[in-house]
Amino acid sequence: MDARPTSILHRTPWTPPIAIATDGIYIDLEDGRRVIDGIGGAAVTCIGGNHPKVVKALKDHIDVMSYVHNTQFSSPPAEELAKLLVDTSDGAFEQVAFLSGGSEAMETVIKLSRQYYIEIGQPKRTNYIARQLSFHGNTLSTLSLAYHPGRRAPYEAILNHQNFHYVSPAYAKRFQKPDETEEQYVERLRQELEDKFIELGPETVIGFVAETVVGATTGVVSAPKGYFNTMKSVCDKYGALFMLDEVMSGMGRMGTMHAWQSLGDGAAPDLQAIAKGLGGGRVYAPIGAVLISPKVAKGIRGGSGQLKNGHTYQANPLACAASLAVQKVIIEEDLLAQCRKNGAHMMALLKDRLQSPNALAAPYTFDVRGAGAFFGVEFDFSSPEARCADMKDQRFAMAVQACCFKNGLIAMGMVGGSSLDGSKGDHLMLGPAYNATTEEIEKIVDIFVKSIEEVLTEFFA
Repeated sequence: MDARPTSILHRTPWTPPIAIATDGIYIDLEDGRRVIDGIGGAAVTCIGGNHPKVVKALKDHIDVMSYVHNTQFSSPPAEELAKLLVDTSDGAFEQVAFLSGGSEAMETVIKLSRQYYIEIGQPKRTNYIARQLSFHGNTLSTLSLAYHPGRRAPYEAILNHQNFHYVSPAYAKRFQKPDETEEQYVERLRQELEDKFIELGPETVIGFVAETVVGATTGVVSAPKGYFNTMKSVCDKYGALFMLDEVMSGMGRMGTMHAWQSLGDGAAPDLQAIAKGLGGGRVYAPIGAVLISPKVAKGIRGGSGQLKNGHTYQANPLACAASLAVQKVIIEEDLLAQCRKNGAHMMALLKDRLQSPNALAAPYTFDVRGAGAFFGVEFDFSSPEARCADMKDQRFAMAVQACCFKNGLIAMGMVGGSSLDGSKGDHLMLGPAYNATTEEIEKIVDIFVKSIEEVLTEFFA
């Protein structure tokens, strides 16, 4: 990567290259190269860069109003965006709270769910149940809520260990027992959740929180059929809330507006966090939101009638204007249908190129999974023949990510998602824009597979 001096404390151990322009799925770099954004930043960019309708909406609105504070004023784009999100939810949601991103949205899920129980006269509810191998944001509270060993590690001593509790992940490929049917596996997870309620005292539990499709932590892992309906039934039994994190997987990423509609048994949550695809990323809008069910909305209305949590840039008019334009583009250009079509094609290509009998990567490709515009490929090097590889002190996923970039593709590599302690596993993710063309999908897969094969050839030379 770049060795230039920088005054920025970056999030990477290397100095990242400088991007100077975006165009659709392409990013132009300062050194003259043009690369394909195959992961949309971090599954953020859903309609590519510089979409003319969104750029126009931003330009038009900045001439009219740049900022008002959300405790003093609302704005037309914020009101219209909230109405669109409610009206397209088929009755699942009644109100919306806007934030500035995914971590703020999940922080608000934590706070609003606690507020709800105070408002309805159940203040003893103070405990949250989430899952191992999960990620819900980078604030101290959201790191406490989730269980991502690597990201928690530096802050473990100052995280909240009293109010946040964990059950097993719904990760059948790794943790379903050989002699279990899918139904038996789901029942085991249901029993574990109910046991956790009973251990804590059902009257003390605020609710259960899960990613509908687990993102970067394990690499696009969806739950087995029936899982979310079953978990929701446990919450309902004990009067607790069922809450979903769709910061990464929501707003069309899986081919439906909400991931729970296609990959979550249709189990609508009481509270849902969204972000990334809401604003479309890149030049558009840093925005997140919490979608609020009629049940929770009624409870808040019956009490204070207000959100007791807020931020300076919440419901920012420019962010809402950009987000509204993005959502209108998705609707007007029928991009969810395009997303599903692209997803079926990408899945077929990935499986053929990585798992067919003659594929170079087949012996090490543990799983290919995903839908719509979000895919994960997990690798496993635990076999005897794989142990002879010379990894050159590198993790495979990170080596492939670097090779992809060298070859003109941005993919996301992650490690540690295959074991509960975060010590095992290599996976890579792809998340192209919903409006990518067939040719662009094929080019992404070509470069991705080429890069995997180049690294394998190097490691096994």
